[in-house]
Amino acid sequence: MPVLTRDEAQTRAQLIDVHRYTVRLDLTQAADPGADTFDSRTVIRFSARTDGATFVELKPAELRSVTLDGHPLDPAGLTDNRLALDGLTTGEHELRIDATMRYSRTGEGMHRFTDPTDGETYLYTQLFMEDVQRVFAAFDQPDLKAVFDLTVTAPEGWTVLANGTTEHLGDGTWQAAATPLISTYLVAVAAGPYHSVRTEHRGLPFGIHCRRSLAPFLDADAEEILDITRACFDRYHEKFEEPYPFDSYDQAFVPELNAGAMENPGLVTFRDEYIYRSAVTDTERQTRAMVIAHEMAHMWFGDLVTLSWWDDIWLNESFAEYMGFQTTAEASLGGSGGTPPRKWGKDPWTDFGIARKSWGYDADQRPSTHPVAPAPDAVPDTASAMLNFDGISYAKGASALRQLVAWLGEKDFLAGINLHIARHKFANATLADFIESLARATDRDVHAWAADWLRTTGADTLTSRVESAGRHWTLTVDRTGSRPHRIAVGVYDRDLADTRALVLRERFETDLPTGTAETRDGGRPALIVPNDQDLTYAKIRLDETSQETALRGISGVPDALTRAVLWNSLRDMVRDGELDTTDYLDTALAHLPEETDLAIVQGVLTFATVHIAGRFTTPEQRPTALATLGELCRDLIRRTEDGSHPGLRLTAVRGAIDVATQAAPLQAWLTEGTVPGGPELDPELRWRALARLAVLGATDDAAIAAELDRDPSATGQEGAARCRAALPDPAAKQAAWEAMFTSDGLSNYLFTATAQGFWQPEQTDLVKEYVPRFYEDAVALAERRGPAMAEAAGRHAFPAPFVDAEALRLGEQCLRDAAPTPALRRKLTDQLDDLARALRVREGGAKN
Repeated sequence: MPVLTRDEAQTRAQLIDVHRYTVRLDLTQAADPGADTFDSRTVIRFSARTDGATFVELKPAELRSVTLDGHPLDPAGLTDNRLALDGLTTGEHELRIDATMRYSRTGEGMHRFTDPTDGETYLYTQLFMEDVQRVFAAFDQPDLKAVFDLTVTAPEGWTVLANGTTEHLGDGTWQAAATPLISTYLVAVAAGPYHSVRTEHRGLPFGIHCRRSLAPFLDADAEEILDITRACFDRYHEKFEEPYPFDSYDQAFVPELNAGAMENPGLVTFRDEYIYRSAVTDTERQTRAMVIAHEMAHMWFGDLVTLSWWDDIWLNESFAEYMGFQTTAEASLGGSGGTPPRKWGKDPWTDFGIARKSWGYDADQRPSTHPVAPAPDAVPDTASAMLNFDGISYAKGASALRQLVAWLGEKDFLAGINLHIARHKFANATLADFIESLARATDRDVHAWAADWLRTTGADTLTSRVESAGRHWTLTVDRTGSRPHRIAVGVYDRDLADTRALVLRERFETDLPTGTAETRDGGRPALIVPNDQDLTYAKIRLDETSQETALRGISGVPDALTRAVLWNSLRDMVRDGELDTTDYLDTALAHLPEETDLAIVQGVLTFATVHIAGRFTTPEQRPTALATLGELCRDLIRRTEDGSHPGLRLTAVRGAIDVATQAAPLQAWLTEGTVPGGPELDPELRWRALARLAVLGATDDAAIAAELDRDPSATGQEGAARCRAALPDPAAKQAAWEAMFTSDGLSNYLFTATAQGFWQPEQTDLVKEYVPRFYEDAVALAERRGPAMAEAAGRHAFPAPFVDAEALRLGEQCLRDAAPTPALRRKLTDQLDDLARALRVREGGAKN
């Protein structure tokens, strides 16, 4: 099926202007178990600037009729997803299309989900990039903005939500208020018996919505979610001169959403895992707050001002990522606008530094890396554009913007942003437009900054060298790379009253490369941290003395964000073969129990469990690594027995389950329904424990079925699929494989859960025959089921426990000979690079 090219989009934009879509969707049969299609009728009013020809896109189950200016066109003229519109004359035109469309189970187009808890059916759209064509006909490119007038007929008793406020006209028919000018990929509909909590803020209707079976959990957190929403809304109105540009603000928590959330104007959709059925930590609540702030930032940057072509996707995502963390920090900690402190977490930038930034660093060191702002010819079509939704466009781009703010100052940065919005509102803009707006607001050379930061790839490395002479010492920071950096340097001494602690002597800012050497008064510090406070994006290497201090005393560093910088440095060194995995684990064992920031605990435990114990250690070394992590988690559990740190205790319990090598403790927890001293085992912990028991061969299908009877929810179905796929039984593995790659009956989420259970480091002998099969079957699946399932297969079904030369050879052969789809090729390229890195770490160890 052809994808839209940049050249085709530019040609079409030069020929036509699109004015209005009138869309009628008939969803009345959606609740019937056998329903797999719906009716879609579209009227597009557009004008041609000159005589010419173009095409409209559509992916129907059946195209019933087409008329152009009252003249019928042959539906058989639809080739793949394109219908030619020949012989256009200068002036106004009207295109009418009547089609039958298919519901989706992959999170693309009109996704249909039946809740196993109560049998209710829910629909929502995800139209990003080119999936509007699965719902209605469109000139599908971001720079052909139009007004959308939407009517939906749904079963009686359902609620219909859309970009604008909706009115029930009777007989199941709902009319949405016409939108302002928006892009096709931002149109949104949600329909079903949604449970809603509604309020009003600054004269606008606000609403939050979820499945009925989740209603008690939404209600429990409704005030927190609305509190965050109001706080962020107010902060954005302090930052942005242009007021919120749409008529309402709804947030729908929907099932099986592929993304974390989607910024549809007026109707943001979130994956409904953000409605918590089980206990979560403050850091997880903070993450939800950040996602709310991220999506709201898009209302201005992405929705009001939209990219012209997909090479500038970073303008959407990097900006929203930066604003999401910065605005959450201001709203949670109290910002310049006087917002009172909130209850949903600590400084979000620590979480960004330890969790999101590592995503960017990893992506930037793979062969698939790309500039934050790729050159136009690097994104020639929509298929290549989809590959750029990664840690570079999000985390690295946000890091670059944070560095830009440190360099420009927030006042000039926001002045440039407001100029950009004023110049391009309800229209489209490019990187050049953005840089020009910033340049008008500052005397700094923003064009040179953009060339250095946005058009280059890779992560610079900043390495400290220290020379002492009497009561003076000199710091030199060597830079590997080409970018200018504005950094803070933290200087720390040992606390005379408590030698385990470190105290800040001073923190000074300097520019690299111009300020590469600094001579300071006083004796040689115990610890010198370049990029203290994490203002720039670069890998950090400490001088020898500071490195030893970090390994032996990282918990004594007083600031959490600085500790995140140090933990990231240790993480990078492990990945680069410069620090032995046992040194990292020993540091975690010694210092994580003293850590006060939960984001750091979670980040370090995740890296140690998934990457070190899961891939970087050999099968012979893995038991020792698991034993170290088990000891660490037990220590954390002991230290939280007083109940003062429930989030830390929950994290430790989760970690203890994940690294358990003996079944008896987990069996006892499940039988008793609680960990001694708490917490009680809620559904999330019960499924986690049962999955680990399945890996260990200490449970069976009957126990899984009993647990599913106890929790028949959608997450229960996923838990059961994960557990069954994890059983060390040939028949269970065969059934799981056929479900993933043969039947096509699994939804996107059930596929992911099954894949997560299938490959286990403890079961490599059992499943090694599936390694070569993966490449053949994943290529076929990606071709058959599309980009979302290709992404799921490449991410979750990849045989990650097999870290050996033969697994690498098979993967490279697949890339060379099997012609995987672009989405799968990108995932396999990344996975194979990670596999090669794990091999190097295993074979070379430290100092490799």
